[in-house]
Amino acid sequence: MHLRSKPWAKPWLEAHQDLVIDQTRAQEKKGQWQAIFDQEQPIHVEIGSGKGQFILGMALAHPEINYIGMEIQETAVAIAARKSFDQVGILPNLRYLYGNGSGVETYFEKGEIEKIYLNFSDPWPKTRHEARRLTYKSFLSSYKAVLPDGGEVEFKTDNRHLFEYSLVSFMDFGMRWTAEDYTMDLHADADKVQGNVKTEYEEKFLAKGQPIYKVKAHF
Repeated sequence: MHLRSKPWAKPWLEAHQDLVIDQTRAQEKKGQWQAIFDQEQPIHVEIGSGKGQFILGMALAHPEINYIGMEIQETAVAIAARKSFDQVGILPNLRYLYGNGSGVETYFEKGEIEKIYLNFSDPWPKTRHEARRLTYKSFLSSYKAVLPDGGEVEFKTDNRHLFEYSLVSFMDFGMRWTAEDYTMDLHADADKVQGNVKTEYEEKFLAKGQPIYKVKAHF
């Protein structure tokens, strides 16, 4: 998702540094992320949080978990954080990180976060762009560097080719998933759709009748 720049984004982010952590400050918080939340709880991170509907919904639904929405685009993180702030103020268990998801080990220590969400990532369909896919081996190596042993990556997409590619990529990297961990049509699966929080893209694809693919893979 590429959004047009908004002139209000930069000053808004500068005025809300208690809610949005920029790249420089994020590096300084490595190993100390629990201190920015009201309570010490498991930390889950969404890489590529877009306009923030998913991460806000998760934070509201699960106050027992601390959430970080990570986004590389200034406009996107500003839209997500402002929407959250306007709706509920600053939640005790939700913060945003304005930084690059390709190097999560730059910001987090091993085991500091327990779960990573990848929702409707850019499929980068051309073979020469394979290394840009968020389930490519270099990204998986980065996730492994911050998750604990047994840590989980939850992946949702509307793109079947990317989904099948990702299942193979997970296996090739040594990650584990079983038939119970994935679905080829999330919203037709009464058990797996329970507790699901939809993203903006998910709602759009559902309206078109497209199936949503989902897998939970573990290191």
